Order: sequence, then C-alpha cells, then structure tokens
Amino acid sequence: MPNYEELKKRAKDALDTIADVSVEAYKIAEEKARILAKRAILTTDITRERALIRRAKISIGDVYYNLHKDDPGEAFKQYCDNINDSLELIEAKQRELEELKKGNVPCDEESCGCTECEVPAEEAKEEEKEEPKE
Repeated sequence: MPNYEELKKRAKDALDTIADVSVEAYKIAEEKARILAKRAILTTDITRERALIRRAKISIGDVYYNLHKDDPGEAFKQYCDNINDSLELIEAKQRELEELKKGNVPCDEESCGCTECEVPAEEAKEEEKEEPKE
C-alpha cells in the first residue's frame, strides 16, 4: 500500500499535468478566438468596401445618364432607352394616381366606349346603382 506522501506526490503530479494541459488548451482556444475575430473583422471590412463600390457605380451611372441621356454611346443606348421608358411609365402612373386621389375615376370602356373622359367618383357610383341588372 502506498504511503500518504507517495499519494500526495502522485496527486500533485496529476494536478500539475492537468494544469499544464489546461493552460495549453486555453492558449489554443485563445489563438483560435483571435483568428475568428480577425476573420470576422476582415469579412465585414470587405463587405463594407463592396457596398461602397456598388454605391459608387450607381452614382457613376446616374451621372452618366444625366449627362448623356439624349445621346448615349452605343454601349449604353439600350440602358438609357429602358430608363426613359420606365420614367415615362412612372409619370403616366403618377398622373393616374393623382386623378384617383382627386376622386375622378376613368369611365369603363364598356359603358361609353371612350378612354379619355372621366366621371367623378360619386357620379360613377350613382350610375352603377341606376343600371338595371340582367
């Protein structure tokens, strides 16, 4: 049977070994955490720079369009034409929206065949009530 001093020495050696392993594990974990943090910072920086580039490209496109929308280069003609078409469509839809806000509704083509006249919303509702249903 081992004596008390020998058990004490074995326990101390075991604790020293555990402490050494723990310190080593801590150092490894600390290094991995440092690397992960650095990777996260670099990834965030790259993403931020890419966003800045995208915004700059959009701004360049805006400047080019505003300077050359009437006479774009051949490479940009289709893009400028698409933008012009979209702007015209937006303008038409905004006019239609304003008319709806004013309470005017376009007549429906079935009742009068015209697409240009407008009937105030209240009159349109009354006309619908008066029409006989078949």
